Amino acid sequence: MDHVMAKWEIYGLTFHASTIVMSFVASLIIFLLFFIGTRNLSVRPGKLQNFLEWTVDFCRNIIKANMSWEVGGRFIALAVTLLFYVFVSNMLGIPFEIYNKETHEVWWKSPTSDPAMALSLSVFVVLLTHIYGLRINGMKGYLKGYITPVWVLLPFKIIEEIANMLTLGMRLFGNIYAKEILMILIVAFGTSGFGIEGAGFMMKFLSGAAAMGPLVIWQAFSIFIGTLQAYIFVMLAMVYMSHKVEAH
Repeated sequence: MDHVMAKWEIYGLTFHASTIVMSFVASLIIFLLFFIGTRNLSVRPGKLQNFLEWTVDFCRNIIKANMSWEVGGRFIALAVTLLFYVFVSNMLGIPFEIYNKETHEVWWKSPTSDPAMALSLSVFVVLLTHIYGLRINGMKGYLKGYITPVWVLLPFKIIEEIANMLTLGMRLFGNIYAKEILMILIVAFGTSGFGIEGAGFMMKFLSGAAAMGPLVIWQAFSIFIGTLQAYIFVMLAMVYMSHKVEAH
C-alpha cells in the first residue's frame, strides 16, 4: 500500500513517468491491433477485422443516438479512438502490477488510474466540443446556446461546463483507481503469510489460496468495470458534443 507513482524531473518540471510509459504501451497495442486487423481487408472478414468493424458500428450507433449522422459522422474516428484508448488503458492494470521493490515506484498500472491523465482526457474532449461548436454554428450560434431558452440560464450553463469536465474525468479516475487499490489489498492479503516469521509452507499456501478466489472474481469484475467506463466515457463525450454542434 506504500506504492508511489514513478516520476521524472526534467528542467524543474515533474512528469508522471509510469503514466507516460503506460500511455505509450496502450497506444502501441491499439496501433498494432488496427495495423494487423486492417492490412489485408477482405469482403469475408476474419475474426479481428470482424471485431474492428463491429466496434466501428458500435461507435456509429452511439453517435446516432445523440445527433444526426450528417453532423456526427465526422466524429466517428474520435469515438473509436477514445473507446479503444480508454478500454485498453483500463485493462492494463488488471493482470498484474510492476513496481520497484526498493523505491516502491509503480511502473505498470492503468494510466487512467492517474487523475492527471483522466482529467486531461476530459479537458481534451470538452475543449474539442467548444471548437466544433464554433466551427459548425459560428460565434453567434455558439453563444446563443448559452442563453437558450432564456438568458437567466447563462450562469448555470457555465457551471454545467465545468461540472461536465470534472465529472467526466473524475468518474473514470475514481472507478479505475478504486479497482486497482482493492486488487492490491487482495494481493497483500494473499502474500501476508509470507511475511510472518516462522511461517511454514502450509501457512503460506493457505494464505495464498485464500486470496486466489477473491482475486479472480475481482479481476473479472474489473474487466466489466473497465469496459463499462470506456463506454460511458465515449457516450458522454458524444452527448457533450451534440449539445455544442446541434441546436436543441
